[in-house]
Amino acid sequence: MLTIKELSKTFNPGTVNERKALSGLSLTLQSGDFATIIGANGAGKSTLFNAIGGTFLTDSGRIVLDGEDITLLPEYRRAKMIGRLFQDPMRGTAPGMTIEENLALAAGRGGWLSHIRKEDRELFRDRLALLGMGLEDRMRQPVGLLSGGQRQALALMMSTIVPPKLLLLDEHTAALDPATAEKVLELTKSIVAENHLTCLMVTHNMHSALELGNRTLMMDAGRIILDVGGAQRAQMTVQDLLEQFKAGVGKELDNDRMLLS
Repeated sequence: MLTIKELSKTFNPGTVNERKALSGLSLTLQSGDFATIIGANGAGKSTLFNAIGGTFLTDSGRIVLDGEDITLLPEYRRAKMIGRLFQDPMRGTAPGMTIEENLALAAGRGGWLSHIRKEDRELFRDRLALLGMGLEDRMRQPVGLLSGGQRQALALMMSTIVPPKLLLLDEHTAALDPATAEKVLELTKSIVAENHLTCLMVTHNMHSALELGNRTLMMDAGRIILDVGGAQRAQMTVQDLLEQFKAGVGKELDNDRMLLS
């Protein structure tokens, strides 16, 4: 379970570049919740993920994950319990290392990369076969030779090979072509459901925001202006989301990327 209480963050305080990125944001996710997050650029979505992941410390507020207060924990310690995928497929993997070496590090078995155990190699092969991309036959090839979609699918596998307490997906399909993005989304749904993961996913696609997971959150100006699930969410349309945005913010959404997705 994830509990966020009154989280605030201001960048460059007291200067002409002062920007309030999070404004008293509170959120609770139950174990197994899969919540999608939408919002225009600058709404605070990635800032929220960076705060949870420990990229920086917030000005105020608390972050509690499975009963442990992680508000002041350094990023490397949070990484042991939080999996994260980024928009850029080039992040999240080591391009100069082989596929099996990347998986060994992710699984915590990378102490002796030249002596990966046979049983671990068989596990990696079985997991890779589930991706349906033929990577199980290329385990000793450098990751840098893979396509963007293959690297993102591998990064997803690496982030979940040891099931994390929380999975953060920051527009992880945005840089992929439509067919590959759909495949990675299907893999995401399957892996999240199979491992009963608690997951937050940022997307600009309002259809995906209503179809994926069990909750939809909408952000604006560093706060959550909509949190909907259950029967109410099941009946919502994209037009309903647009009307909810206008009601919560006082103006119509004018973000072309969201409107055209």
